[in-house]
Amino acid sequence: MSKLVDESKFEALLEDLPGWQVNDGELLKVFAFPSYLEGVDFAKRCGEVAEEMNHHPDLLIQWRKVRVSIVTHSAGGLTGLDFEYAGKVEGIDK
Repeated sequence: MSKLVDESKFEALLEDLPGWQVNDGELLKVFAFPSYLEGVDFAKRCGEVAEEMNHHPDLLIQWRKVRVSIVTHSAGGLTGLDFEYAGKVEGIDK
């Protein structure tokens, strides 16, 4: 099981994750796209990263935006794996 990240470290970890925030115990960001299908394609790539890491976010596909939220449920909060996943999502060409 992954170790929980102390809340006092959230701010420092978020410095390298533009637009991400911690809300209600989840790490989340909403990504905007010029079209619905570009958002669907982005969500697919998020899923591929999740499969590689065996760490799966909640993805909400909406009209021209995708909400990505992640938490390590088995640990009961945010772990380093959540922040690592967010970093990899930031590396996806949008």
